[in-house]
Amino acid sequence: MYKRFDRNAARKHRHLRIRGRVHGTPERPRLNVYRSNLNIYAQVIDDSTGRTLAQASTLEAVIKGEPGRLTVAKARIVGKLVAERAKSVGVTKVVFDRGGYRYHGRVQALADGAREVGLEF
Repeated sequence: MYKRFDRNAARKHRHLRIRGRVHGTPERPRLNVYRSNLNIYAQVIDDSTGRTLAQASTLEAVIKGEPGRLTVAKARIVGKLVAERAKSVGVTKVVFDRGGYRYHGRVQALADGAREVGLEF
């Protein structure tokens, strides 16, 4: 019987495998990335309490006003925005959770943008 390859199911499986090793603590929360075809989302999460400390996405008015579709440049802006919000809450070090995506393109740009503002991985 022919099995159809499900790309999203494979990504979810990779994400669960990564989450077995990556945990957010109050001292070093987790920077989670979710990427869709049209948007990219980032959250800084303390897994011990289950709280989201900071978040940013391309759906915000600051980024939505930029011309064009989702690009690497917009992902970099999202990284800078989530890092600024995390620093305002007192977070300077995070653990990067790439969400099962390859560390390439938009995911890498988001991480680089967060590093530019001063967030340490």
